[in-house]
Amino acid sequence: MPSNSSPVAETPVVEPVETPPVETSISTGAAEKVHAALTRSSTGSADLRELESGLDSLQSDAVRKARIDWSRILLPIAAVAVLIIIWQFYVSLGIKRRDQVPGPMDVLEQFATLWAEGSLQEAVWTSLQRGLLGFLISVVIATPVGLLLAQVAPLRRAFGPLISGLQVLPSVAWVPAAIIWFGLTDATVYFVVFMGAIPSIINGLISGVDQIPPQYRSVGTVLGASRLQMAVQIILPAALPGYLSGLKQGWAFSWRSLMAAEIIAVGGTIGFGLGSMLNQGRDLADMTIVMSAILLILAVGILIELLVFAPIEKRLLQRRGLLAGSTR
Repeated sequence: MPSNSSPVAETPVVEPVETPPVETSISTGAAEKVHAALTRSSTGSADLRELESGLDSLQSDAVRKARIDWSRILLPIAAVAVLIIIWQFYVSLGIKRRDQVPGPMDVLEQFATLWAEGSLQEAVWTSLQRGLLGFLISVVIATPVGLLLAQVAPLRRAFGPLISGLQVLPSVAWVPAAIIWFGLTDATVYFVVFMGAIPSIINGLISGVDQIPPQYRSVGTVLGASRLQMAVQIILPAALPGYLSGLKQGWAFSWRSLMAAEIIAVGGTIGFGLGSMLNQGRDLADMTIVMSAILLILAVGILIELLVFAPIEKRLLQRRGLLAGSTR
């Protein structure tokens, strides 16, 4: 007896399309187009066109990310050039004497003189070595303290206001006490650096921990993580944005504290740093030396930001999918 059932049309099988690996910073719209086209059950021409456009968008995004963004190089150079022109224009007006406000060429000549004498290299190396070593020690001290205060509520209530107060206190206020305690030695400089950097790093880490969703701790508890594992493997990685902000602020405070200590604590076994050069220019009433020291202090701070913190922050934002809305 013939069957009344009609033949069922076979659904064409869509072969999985292998897409080339792309960076995680690709545009979300292009990725959604590819995903939508791959997950459909039909191979209509519209779907294929959408898939093709999505793949083209992914590849163009990857190529664009791989190119050098010259604006990041040319715009800062242009800004510096504009400031130098304004500086030279002000000097040419003759409002102040040249010994009080030297021109860019006067400062450049002083740079050359200090370089030939070797004092410029000595000052930069001494201050940079002190600043980096003091900052790294501050990180080692502040990180476990910050985690402890963030995890234990009674300790945070007891010492939190004190940490915030120390952060607000100008680091230069510690210089006289440090000189009395440690004399004119490097210990005085490092103590002032510690007191400037540690409170900022602690508060930054605590702020980052406060922004962690509570589900993270719940998952760690369900998986049987101990308090140490919870802090190191869950809390600290999740708090990285706030922690990184604290590190940046801690470096800024440590660098400023170092300059204050080197300006005031002069003599003894304390070496010749950028702050010492600044103080020397003041004693000699030589504004070219003073301006040279100021520009060097500014240049070191900018280089540390561009070469250390900016790449780390950019990579962190990129891995968390936050770079698209950033102006970096």
